[in-house]
Amino acid sequence: MSVPFPFTAVVGQDDLRLALLLNAVSPAVGGVLVRGEKGTAKSTAVRALSALLPEVDVVAGCRFSCDPAAPDSACPDGPHKAGPGAARPARMVELPVGASEDRLVGALDIERALAEGVKAFEPGLLADAHRGILYVDEVNLLHDHLVDLLLDAAAMGASYVEREGVSVRHAARFLLVGTMNPEEGELRPQLLDRFGLTVEVAASREPEQRVEVVRRRLAYDDDPAGFTARWADEEAAVRARIVAARELLPSVRLGDGALRQIAATCAAFEVDGMRADIVMARTATALAAWAGRTDVLAEDVRQAALLALPHRRRRNPFDAPGLDEDKLDETLEEFSGDDGQNDGRDDDPGPDDSGPGGGGGQPAPDAGPQGGDTGARPEAGENGEPRASGASEQSAVRAAEPFRTKVLSVPGIGEGAAGRRSRARTEHGRTTGARRPRGTLTKLHLAATVRAAAPYQRARGRSGPGLVVRRDDLRQATREGREGNLVLFVVDASGSMAARQRMSAVKGAVLSLLLDAYQRRDKVGLVTFRGAAADVALPPTSSVDAAAVRLESLPTGGRTPLAAGLLKAHDVLRVERLRDPARRALVVVVTDGRATGGPEPVVLAGRAARLFAAEGVASVVVDCESGPVRLGLAGRLAGELGGTAVTLDALRADSIAGLVKEVQGSSRRAA
Repeated sequence: MSVPFPFTAVVGQDDLRLALLLNAVSPAVGGVLVRGEKGTAKSTAVRALSALLPEVDVVAGCRFSCDPAAPDSACPDGPHKAGPGAARPARMVELPVGASEDRLVGALDIERALAEGVKAFEPGLLADAHRGILYVDEVNLLHDHLVDLLLDAAAMGASYVEREGVSVRHAARFLLVGTMNPEEGELRPQLLDRFGLTVEVAASREPEQRVEVVRRRLAYDDDPAGFTARWADEEAAVRARIVAARELLPSVRLGDGALRQIAATCAAFEVDGMRADIVMARTATALAAWAGRTDVLAEDVRQAALLALPHRRRRNPFDAPGLDEDKLDETLEEFSGDDGQNDGRDDDPGPDDSGPGGGGGQPAPDAGPQGGDTGARPEAGENGEPRASGASEQSAVRAAEPFRTKVLSVPGIGEGAAGRRSRARTEHGRTTGARRPRGTLTKLHLAATVRAAAPYQRARGRSGPGLVVRRDDLRQATREGREGNLVLFVVDASGSMAARQRMSAVKGAVLSLLLDAYQRRDKVGLVTFRGAAADVALPPTSSVDAAAVRLESLPTGGRTPLAAGLLKAHDVLRVERLRDPARRALVVVVTDGRATGGPEPVVLAGRAARLFAAEGVASVVVDCESGPVRLGLAGRLAGELGGTAVTLDALRADSIAGLVKEVQGSSRRAA
């Protein structure tokens, strides 16, 4: 087994180390969500923590790690009698992004359950993680139903598996740690709220600290055992401190003054629900125990707020995370109490003394997301016409307020990644039929299984009641749910769209569609065209907030190379199909339909549009044409794309125009 990097040898990352240690002291805090760029020691710190946790006593032979002092009465391997057990190291269990539901919660042997009536249960990762750490790398890429399952287990301290009338329950109490790169997409606010604490990590910009990171990492890679041995004393000291803090925790007093500060802080920052108050109270108590105190101080409340509130203030993916520390200090000062606390800053709220160098980080050679690049600004020609080399450019305008949009979907039934936009064959959803299982049986179709087995009962020696079921009789339920699509926005940023008020409405519409894509778990991409060319402003990604940033800084002006924009989008889709063949695309073209860039612009635009129609790509044209005289060019473009056209006004879910159009369409179909 490989030797983990010592926790006390991690350089920097004070907030990350503190949050992990607080959860080690008090698992009731609710886990940690670690957000940050790649190469910033997220995984290294979590793996290092597992080596610091004290050993646990378990019932010998129990697959569910029951505590011999208080065995779980519902343990599937039980009942156990209280008594001496066997000590083993605390586990760190990793949940891979591609894990199935059965791998997470465990699986029943359905064939034995039907044929023999026994509960043959194979434990999953939740059982393995009981009384240890469950680590989910890239938790934002995990399917939503799996995130729901593990967060429910973390909240209840137990996992429930029910399948075809057979039910199993076992204890599942663990320290939950999730890591994510925000560039790859955000978690839903409801799921963010379920993590107790959150920390933002980034690679240090201090040369000396980066040098120390590299020096320690190279020393560890050259001789892991020797490097770890040099930090043994520091590791032992932190391990002993965790044990002492756990023992002190029940004696820590959380006074009414601290509780008032916690409640006032959550109210001041308009945090929804009461979970934040509870998490802050538990975190402040753990901070006091970690510092060796039996009273919670104002500084504990302040540090708890910085760890527990930032992710709970995000109402949508476009909100910036973080907390206004001046406002926090004002709130704490206003509601400061006199029941044993003081307003002094505690000299030791965190793990800064846990080892030389103060802590952690791995080298980050590829750290740092790139900002939006709007490119150079070409000069305009006479009379406002663009020069041949570029386009006259107006400064970027702000987007109008987003709104709830009509549902746009891809026709037919797909098999792509789970989401909420279009119909698809999925593991979850309503049952639509049955088939023979391909590999492991996961969802039994009971009626189809009985029908398959019934004709052979006499041949199998069954003459009385009951049913003999064999493996060949088992049928897998086929289900229909929803999938997430690749929504590729192709946005006209030319002079014909450049009236500032109009472009503000256009950006607001695209922002609304981006918000809808976030809620439906889509990937998004952004292609813009203006002047003489088209650009991929954002390659397909799960980070819709990155698309919003690019959109906000989008300049306008110049001619309208519609054909170039469509061809660029076609090329993006071609590459994306190679990467993810199962994910279907929805192309949303935002334009007034004019084409003025290059030779024969209208003819070339028509040819480019027909490429999409020939390949059956679902498309929608958002018609941005305005003014008393309208040419209907966007509608013509939609016809050549083989898609539909919708006006900006009709894009709203509550639009009267959209409702009238739907009613008229229904009337024509009825006729």
